[in-house]
Amino acid sequence: MNTVKKIFAQKLMDIQAIKLQPNDPFTWASGWKSPIYTDNRKTLGYSDVRSFVKLELCHIIQEQFPEAEAVAGVATGAIAQGALVADELGLPYAYVRPKPKDHGMGNQVEGQLQKGAKVIVVEDLISTGGSSLKAVQALREYGVEVIGMVASFTYGFPVAEEAFREAGIRLVTLSDYNAVLEQAAETGYIKEEDKQVLVEWRKDPAHWGHPTPSEGKGV
Repeated sequence: MNTVKKIFAQKLMDIQAIKLQPNDPFTWASGWKSPIYTDNRKTLGYSDVRSFVKLELCHIIQEQFPEAEAVAGVATGAIAQGALVADELGLPYAYVRPKPKDHGMGNQVEGQLQKGAKVIVVEDLISTGGSSLKAVQALREYGVEVIGMVASFTYGFPVAEEAFREAGIRLVTLSDYNAVLEQAAETGYIKEEDKQVLVEWRKDPAHWGHPTPSEGKGV
């Protein structure tokens, strides 16, 4: 497995940006029960981790998207990360709101991008991919060419992978769910039997942790 993926997975666990609780699951805003919770914004609070994210995202862009002429961050989680990356690369920067402002100029893309520019999008976390790809669509409507997306972490849900394929967007991430599971098991952060629970969750996260009708009736 990619060394950077495992290194970053460990850093995320060290600062509790990722928490694994297979026996005491979290509830996401969507209502999903989940044995994992991720908050990559915590990386901003640690200078060494913040620099790691910035530099490694820059390396990905330089190696895999060398034609990038500008950077766009996805609000709100990736606004700061995107700005750090753009500054390091010396490129123009903008960020994308979830929807246009309801006052003032009504902007959805904040900043200044040249029409037709080749833009790389920076995101912090990929779950289903819906909000990330809405940002891509907003940028396309703004008049730039989105050449790809880089992100700190992805759960690797099949629904997200399919959505990115359909949108024609190549996604490259610093780390992913598999790397976290491997690193957590190797370091004893979770027990081997817990690993299987985490594997099962990703297969059907929308229904994991909810009782079946028969279970709910006590049958």
